[in-house]
Amino acid sequence: MKSERLIALLFTLQARRSATAGQLAAILEVSERTILRDVAALQASGVPLYSEPGRGGGIRLLDGWRTRLDGLTGPEAAALFVAGVPAALADLGLAGAASTAQAKLLATLPADARERAQELGERFHLDAPGWFHRDEDLPCLADVAAAVWDRQRLIIRYERGSRVVERIADPLGLVLKAGIWYAVARTDGAYRTYRVSRIRSADRVGEQFDRPEGFVLAEYWAQSAAEFDRSILHATVRVRVPGRVLPDLARHLGRTSVEGLGAIGPPGSDGWVEVELLVETVHIAHHQLIALAPDVEVLDPPELRAALAETGRKLAARNSPEA
Repeated sequence: MKSERLIALLFTLQARRSATAGQLAAILEVSERTILRDVAALQASGVPLYSEPGRGGGIRLLDGWRTRLDGLTGPEAAALFVAGVPAALADLGLAGAASTAQAKLLATLPADARERAQELGERFHLDAPGWFHRDEDLPCLADVAAAVWDRQRLIIRYERGSRVVERIADPLGLVLKAGIWYAVARTDGAYRTYRVSRIRSADRVGEQFDRPEGFVLAEYWAQSAAEFDRSILHATVRVRVPGRVLPDLARHLGRTSVEGLGAIGPPGSDGWVEVELLVETVHIAHHQLIALAPDVEVLDPPELRAALAETGRKLAARNSPEA
């Protein structure tokens, strides 16, 4: 979009101070004619750009001028990364910072970009928590978030089952998953995940910790989630499905369940194939496979085949024209 391109052009010139139209066109992957039109649009909105002719010349930004985006504070800048999740901002105490950051953004943008940003804010909204998720009590979230930011070691008291345990932890990050907050921390040299609503207290020890070199929160979370998914799959089932249904299996049973799709039998004359799947329990698999009906035949175990057949009979009886 033009507004995004104008912002990219502004920041490029702010970083380089001077560049030819050809150089800018190559960086932004547009034509030189487009660059010249965008420069004119920025000039019309008050950005002090000018052209310098001759060898070594080009489009220049007036020395000393900088966009007011540089005035963003740390919390305001952090708030921009989750500005689409109002509930998350409120939980972290950043709702006010987000409002201030957005005001600074709007004051800095060219007129057409400013209008576009306002329109987007009025028309799109991201509500991250799940539809049926109940809000959790999070008395320690702000303390944990502050310790993550300041790299402060904590003594946490954590509810585990029917008891409360105490741990010394280096909080490395927070993750919001389906409306539930999790804290990732290093404890006794190992990485662990704590559900924040189960943390009863989080007190600073009074010393900072060094973040482990090479630790990337997103990568750890993806690996940890995959390991957890695999750990709860204790049963195996064999089914037959049409070949066209294979791409839908991950959506209905979860990606981890279908990692064994290498064990796919050859298609029959009817186009159906035999597949072996990992599942949590036969009971859970029953409910998951119903979503594939009528495009599923259970081969093993017998109790799952019988349960699916009984569900089909009840559904047919309930929805028959004579019912």
